[in-house]
Amino acid sequence: MLKDISTKVGMKFEPYTFPVEQGKVKEFVLAIGDNNPIYYSTEEARKQSYVKIPVPPTFSTVIDMWGGADFDSLVNTLELDPLKVLHGEQSYEYVGMIYVGDVITAKSRVVHANTKRNMNFITIETTYSNSDKETVLIGKSVIIERH
Repeated sequence: MLKDISTKVGMKFEPYTFPVEQGKVKEFVLAIGDNNPIYYSTEEARKQSYVKIPVPPTFSTVIDMWGGADFDSLVNTLELDPLKVLHGEQSYEYVGMIYVGDVITAKSRVVHANTKRNMNFITIETTYSNSDKETVLIGKSVIIERH
């Protein structure tokens, strides 16, 4: 019998902060093979109208991996079977800019949970804010638990 996961909606996770360091941005762009000079040089970034070195799209993955809950903590909190969990989908809504030197605060909560075809689907929304408390990014991640 499947458990009722609708009770997870509204669940909040402990907020976390992440200082955006040049080294982490460089590691990320090297890993994804992006050689755009705006990610390596403040001068190049300013030539292209950026205030400072920006982070590339999907960099919030780094923020989550280094600052957020680890996999075990996440599945334990959600009371899921870790051997049956899949990452289903990821989406991003870019609201502002994230730059090297920013300190980002991330707040996550469960915004949707349902069961279909003998699988549980849980959507976690994370709001990322800069030091000025301005929302700069909203990410959504769907976790699937197979049965």
